[in-house]
Amino acid sequence: MKVGVLALQGAFGLHERVLNRLGVAAVQVRTPDDLAEVDRLVVPGGESTAISKLLDANGLADPLADRLAGGLPVLGTCAGLILLAAEVVDGYPGQHCFGAVDVAVRRNGYGRQSESFSAPIEVEGWESAFPGVFIRAPVIESAGLEVEVLAELDGVPVLCRQGSAVVSSFHPELAEDDRVHRWFVEQDWSTGHRWFTEQE
Repeated sequence: MKVGVLALQGAFGLHERVLNRLGVAAVQVRTPDDLAEVDRLVVPGGESTAISKLLDANGLADPLADRLAGGLPVLGTCAGLILLAAEVVDGYPGQHCFGAVDVAVRRNGYGRQSESFSAPIEVEGWESAFPGVFIRAPVIESAGLEVEVLAELDGVPVLCRQGSAVVSSFHPELAEDDRVHRWFVEQDWSTGHRWFTEQE
């Protein structure tokens, strides 16, 4: 199994570090050929507008859309959530929204860099909270009926999944806790895409 990390801009190196701790050799994805070789993909945080433009510049937008439509398992965090959403309510014209998860998001909805914060996130089925780190994080303003909300903060979804796509408003790669990445790597996507619990 090859897990790719979109390496155009943003915190892709931190995701690689977590994957390496789990014994997974992460593959940096910068070209369509790179993308064709991976079985799963992480879309990291960063600047969603910059990543969107770089997808076009590197000829990755259409191949990525095709892989997502074909069920490529994907984990999108922060800016990755924005790119995988169905709608960005304050996006710029031409910004990519791949629609892997039927949510509408607002960029930087939790505030600017100076308003970054950490909060315990109670995730469905987990015995202990996950340390959520929110840095210029997007807010999920609405979620479609097929979206499974796995965690909320103050009643607002912050971790969701739909089919083989998982998205988070927070940065799991910044926590000393690998449960989000571990589930993404260990999940057998051919058996119904169950969300794992710590009782298993």
